[in-house]
Amino acid sequence: MEAVEITCMIVDDEPMAVNLVDSYVDKTPYLTLKKKCNSAIEAMQFLNTEKVDLLFLDIQMPDLTGLEFSKMLSKETRVIFTTAFDQYALEGFKVEALDYLLKPFDYAEFLTAANKALDWFTLVKGKTTTTKVSEAKEFLFVKSEYKQLRIKLADVLYFEGLKDYIKIWLKDNPKPILTLMSLKSLEEDLPSSQFMRVHRSFIVALKYVEVIERSQIIINKQRITVSEQYKPKFLEYINNNSLNS
Repeated sequence: MEAVEITCMIVDDEPMAVNLVDSYVDKTPYLTLKKKCNSAIEAMQFLNTEKVDLLFLDIQMPDLTGLEFSKMLSKETRVIFTTAFDQYALEGFKVEALDYLLKPFDYAEFLTAANKALDWFTLVKGKTTTTKVSEAKEFLFVKSEYKQLRIKLADVLYFEGLKDYIKIWLKDNPKPILTLMSLKSLEEDLPSSQFMRVHRSFIVALKYVEVIERSQIIINKQRITVSEQYKPKFLEYINNNSLNS
C-alpha cells in the first residue's frame, strides 16, 4: 500500500506548545507541516489560499477560539484539539474533532491521535485504497484497529451500516468486525449475485437468508427489515429462485 501524506498546521498562541507539536510532527513520517500560526485569524488567512488536511488546534486563544474556528473549516479539513483544559472535551467531539489531546501530552499520546487522522484520510477520503474486493470476488481486505484483515465473503452473514462505520457479521463469530467506511461504497464492490442491500443500514448475504416473514428476513436469528425502497428488487430475487415460479 502506498504511503499516505497528511499536510498539517499547528495553531497555538503558546510558542512552547507550538515547538513541542512541531517536534512531534517532524518525527512522524506521514505528517508534513505546512504552517505554524499563533492565532486562528492567522490560520484563517493562510487557509484562504492554501489547502491543509489536518489542524493541531489550541482551544483557548484570543480573538477567536479554536472551537469557534473549527466550525468555519471545510469538512475536508480535520481537527485534533490540543488544550490544557479538559472541560472542552465534549464540545470538541460535538464539532467532530478526530481527537482531543490534553496538555501536557507526550509523543505516544500524540502518535495515537495522529494515527486516527491517518485512518480517516486513508479510509474515508480515499487517498489510498484500503478496502478492495478481489477479482474473483472471494474476499475483501478491511482495516480494523490498525490492522488489515482478510475477510472471506463466503463467511459474511450481513453488513450493518452505522454512519461512517460498518459492522461485518461473520458466521461462527459472535462479535462483529468494525471498519471505517460507508455502506454505499461497499455495495458498489460486492458481487450482486451474492449480496443484496435490503435496507439503508443492511446488506445481506443471500445464501444465509433462512426465513422470510412478511417484510422481514431472518439470518442467524437476526431479524432484518426489508424496506420499501429495496423490496421490489428483493421480491424479484425471491420469485426467480422459487420452485413455484
